[in-house]
Amino acid sequence: MAYTYATLTTAIRDYTEVGDGVFTQAIIDDFIMSAEHRINIDCPMDSDRFVQEGTMAADVNNIRSPGGALFIRGVEVFNVNNSTETGTWLEKKDQTYLAEYIGRLTGTEGDLTGQDVTGKPKYYAMFGGATGLTDTTSGSIYLAPTPDVNYLFRIYYNKQTAGLSAANTSTYISSYFPQGLLHACLVEAFGYLKGPMDMLTYYENRYKTGIQQFAGMQLGRRRRDDYTDGTVRIQVKSPSP
Repeated sequence: MAYTYATLTTAIRDYTEVGDGVFTQAIIDDFIMSAEHRINIDCPMDSDRFVQEGTMAADVNNIRSPGGALFIRGVEVFNVNNSTETGTWLEKKDQTYLAEYIGRLTGTEGDLTGQDVTGKPKYYAMFGGATGLTDTTSGSIYLAPTPDVNYLFRIYYNKQTAGLSAANTSTYISSYFPQGLLHACLVEAFGYLKGPMDMLTYYENRYKTGIQQFAGMQLGRRRRDDYTDGTVRIQVKSPSP
């Protein structure tokens, strides 16, 4: 069965046998938020994959990381006004690598500021992470070389989507991983209650088993097809005669 915001709230109170006098709606919301965040970190999902397109500014060595991005999966660059061109994938490096790269090209030591090595970008590095839900408050993606013209770009990333709430009564997780969401919430709930420890351990183990199965589908089965990879075959042992 799938959970909605209302049915999950009821289930948490029923499983813990704690009423709304202790588990207020605000506390339940905290349980759900923490559980969803844990699942998002433990298992990147196809439902959270997004693509953002934009235009680089000439002589500016960074672009904004998309708002709410958990992590960047890739950055593709295209020449200006050439929609038929095959994109060039940038290589992901550490910020220190870009600083060394620029320093070697200019023959000077230094970081990413104050340098003017221009051309079509080859590398990118994360800086600052995603610090907000909008692009204007997110971290930066540094580029090297610095764009010499306004190249087009495409960022592939995983985003933390809107969680379950009174205004958002159903999500991908609550629909396709409802038991895992419930068990993760119950771990938060029994941790809040400081016991019983056997129940906390029980639901922690249930969650860990469930997330392995869910990840097997998200990172395994959903990333392959029968034509390209062949049909998955599981060996079944015959009973001894």
